[in-house]
Amino acid sequence: MISMTKAPRLIAWELTAGCNLNCVHCRGASTSRVPEGELSTEEAKRFIDEVVEFGKPILILSGGEPLVRPDIFEIAGYGTEMGLRVVLATNATLLTPEIAEKLKIAGVQRVSVSLDGAKAETHDSFRGVPGAYSRSLAGIEVLKAAGIPFQINTTVSKHNLEEIPASFEFAKEIGAVAYHVFFLVPTGRGQDSDEVSPVEYERVLNWFYDQQKTADIQLKATCAPHYFRIMRQRAKKDGIEVTVKTHGYEAMTKGCLGGTGFCFVSSVGEVYPCGYLPVLAGNIKEQPFREIWEEAEVFKNLRAPEKLKGKCGACEYKPVCAGCRARAYAATGDYLEAEPYCIYTPRKKGQGLDD
Repeated sequence: MISMTKAPRLIAWELTAGCNLNCVHCRGASTSRVPEGELSTEEAKRFIDEVVEFGKPILILSGGEPLVRPDIFEIAGYGTEMGLRVVLATNATLLTPEIAEKLKIAGVQRVSVSLDGAKAETHDSFRGVPGAYSRSLAGIEVLKAAGIPFQINTTVSKHNLEEIPASFEFAKEIGAVAYHVFFLVPTGRGQDSDEVSPVEYERVLNWFYDQQKTADIQLKATCAPHYFRIMRQRAKKDGIEVTVKTHGYEAMTKGCLGGTGFCFVSSVGEVYPCGYLPVLAGNIKEQPFREIWEEAEVFKNLRAPEKLKGKCGACEYKPVCAGCRARAYAATGDYLEAEPYCIYTPRKKGQGLDD
């Protein structure tokens, strides 16, 4: 019997939990110590084989810091050879011309670089290492010299909230092809970080919508499912039709993609809906990836919006938003509960998105 479950469009793969920085918001509380049991080179290649058996997602090689892993180029090259679109998420502090050339040869098509402030002191305090900002900028220059497209990722918190517009302008100024904002989820070391308030969250996403109307680079909000509600509310008010791109780097189909179009694979083979939702779906060392993706209970639940509870369950925007399941879990212990950072009040039953 042929499964009707669509393959993931994006897989974030934590190649290693080891890292050379000590970021205050780190999802995995990464350190310089590499945990035991991380996937070997052969296990990594076998995982890629299993992925391409039923899909061709964008494969995001992440960490920790993926460049601390010595076989990064071999793994990236194998993913490219097998027909995947391979991209890299890095803090850029370890990039050298030699490393950039190896990434290019391995077929890495885009590199995301995390900059969490418009000023060195803001970024460095976030990253926990003095000089991280200048080293990241040097890494970006290496990418530019090698002709590798790069995007800037910024995690939004109270720490840098007022610098977000300047960070966006800086991303454009230095030649980034995209600017992605990530909204903090309270997990890992991020549990102790300074999340913005729900009202501030809404304000930033409305600002983001305004920028997206005129920006000449690609913009994307991650861990911000409310944006898909705001986008429709604002588009209706502006009298324009909402259009979404469904494939590639600019794909923006719906809010929370965990278990529907996206999953996270840890360095030791554990599969989760995302890196911020610690509800285990399975381990690729113990069962085939496709079986986990299609059969895990958590994934099946996340594919059933009718199971959402509270105001998320009652909301007319749940097909396009669904709320952040990781924030719901962090707040209540139940990933199907209402998103705690949404200020929207659902309309009465029977009133749809176009009413």
